[in-house]
Amino acid sequence: MKINNVVSLMGLFYICFLAFLVTVYGYAADAARVFKVGDELGWQEPEDNNTALYSKWAASNRFRVGDSLLFEYKNDSVIEVEKWGYYHCNTSNPIVAFNNGRSTFNLERSGPFYFISGFSDHCKNGQRLIVEVMGLHHQRSYSPPSMAAPPESSYLAPSPQPSSGAILFGIEFFVSVRFQLSESFCF
Repeated sequence: MKINNVVSLMGLFYICFLAFLVTVYGYAADAARVFKVGDELGWQEPEDNNTALYSKWAASNRFRVGDSLLFEYKNDSVIEVEKWGYYHCNTSNPIVAFNNGRSTFNLERSGPFYFISGFSDHCKNGQRLIVEVMGLHHQRSYSPPSMAAPPESSYLAPSPQPSSGAILFGIEFFVSVRFQLSESFCF
């Protein structure tokens, strides 16, 4: 009987350890990202008939609080403006202006950010960008469903013991994962 309890505790420990590893690796995968604006093209005046270049680029990415935008450009600039400045390509009232050829902008809040070229003609030809930033990485936009309250009873049944099959599966799974990880890190 004592061996079954030890096996049960070991299985429970391994399952909890696996859950911990999954959680840790999940947070690492959800870390802040750096987005290079325009990908390989960078931040430049779009060619004729490609005025939607940066709109398409923004639509193909998902931005979250904590991410950052990397603008790379030559003989140009990037300006953060209000919505009105974006739609009118007005550079006279910038929130932030960069002109060093390689600028990083940190997305520190959710909501829209508006960027335009410092040259109004470039802006009018499509060198402008709206980035819609979602909330923090760890926030969830949904609530878990609520559970109905259990019926009141003066008798509480003991919880069932985990089956030895489930525990053995957990142990086998952990040993398999551990073996795979150790093989990955061996030289």
